[in-house]
Amino acid sequence: MSAFLAGSVPILTCEATRILEAKLFAHDEAREWPAMQRAGRAIAAAVVRDFEEVGGFPPNACVVVLAGKGHNGGDALIAAQAILEKFPAARAEVRFVFGDRALRPLAKRAWRELAHAARGRVSKSAGRWPAGDEAGGPRALPRYDLCLDGIFGFQFRPPAEPRVAKLLATINALPVRLRAAVDLPSAGLFRADFTYATGCVKTPIVGAAEAGRVRYLDLGFFSGKETGQERVLTPRVLTPLAALRPARGDKRTYGHVFVVAGSRNFPGAALMAVRSALRSGVGLVTAFVPESLVPTFAAAAPEAMWVGWPETAGGGLALEGLHRLRERLDRATALLVGPGLGREPETLALLATIAKASRVPLVLDADALQPDVVRAGLAPRVLTPHAGEYERISGDVPVGATLVLKGPVTRISSSAGLRPMSRRPSKTGATYSSFFGGPVLARGGSGDLLAGLIGGLLAQTPREPLLAAARGVVW
Repeated sequence: MSAFLAGSVPILTCEATRILEAKLFAHDEAREWPAMQRAGRAIAAAVVRDFEEVGGFPPNACVVVLAGKGHNGGDALIAAQAILEKFPAARAEVRFVFGDRALRPLAKRAWRELAHAARGRVSKSAGRWPAGDEAGGPRALPRYDLCLDGIFGFQFRPPAEPRVAKLLATINALPVRLRAAVDLPSAGLFRADFTYATGCVKTPIVGAAEAGRVRYLDLGFFSGKETGQERVLTPRVLTPLAALRPARGDKRTYGHVFVVAGSRNFPGAALMAVRSALRSGVGLVTAFVPESLVPTFAAAAPEAMWVGWPETAGGGLALEGLHRLRERLDRATALLVGPGLGREPETLALLATIAKASRVPLVLDADALQPDVVRAGLAPRVLTPHAGEYERISGDVPVGATLVLKGPVTRISSSAGLRPMSRRPSKTGATYSSFFGGPVLARGGSGDLLAGLIGGLLAQTPREPLLAAARGVVW
């Protein structure tokens, strides 16, 4: 059985990618062309999907393709063809950075098919804009809805020649609604909003600012048995959750998560975490919240069992309420602690006591991410810090704890010592990167929803905290 999570594939160096592609295609155009078709059409579908964040893909869009000599240029041309087929009023301008005579055979084939399929809606030009445009500055240049960067692939060796660098500087200055790079931003100079990693993710784009958001497009290059400590999560990690459940199962079959959360100052965090846990598929949810919040919360989410907790003068959870958790704890299969609790000293002391006493796996989130809490007790635990919270607890993360380091690329590891956006593999376990989501999640409440999902999933698979964390992040 693989030591890595099912639904993950390795992130490869450029050299490892070259070896993989040589093995898959053996420089045989009959094998390479179908893969290019899959790549280009997958890019087109992903671009249209990502345009939904800015109101949807414009039906009469103007697309500019920056085409190099090889496969990246071919992928971009095929993507443009797929987009123009989907949107009959759209048009494309192709700029052959090295001239169309320099195209390699498959890129030339992609250009011929694009020109034929969208006759009258495609124009071609040399790699630079007319000299008069440059004199007028960026405002004199045309406006594009989409720029597809397919100049250089992973085999490019810097530096780029000056005229190409100037071309990329010009396109960076244009008012383009969405800039998309194929595999890698060309020369590290193209500023992408999205980079679409086709077939595999290459190490240079993980955490690279010029890559924008990375999207992994799975083309079936991996069997699922490949090794590699640095890995990317795919939607397949969620596949088992979509299966039919056994006919004779009942609510106790699917776990019972306890949620300890909330204060008078931050009531919404507890409610969001509980609602999210309810959506996770867990069989039962019991929530321990300040007594004053129970009537409102019970009306908002009656599926959960709400237990009122004595409050401190400041509205947090008081130490005297610990017995209410202890007398029920043998019913739980997982425990979520933290959302909205606040940082009153009495409440923080309570959290350390809960962590030390727990015999079921824990999710520690938000205000529970304190050094005294994360190192208390022996129960398995999932920690969900953002970069600032991680700096606070980094020296106290127990070896073997599952760490969910939230950020533009969320990274999940079952070992301590992972630094934010480190590109070095962990020595004690695999690190999984999630390229899903985006800045829409950078707002209050997203962390509470994630914590609730992971808590509910952990209650269903209490022996697999890494799996629960990965599924929660992707979901």
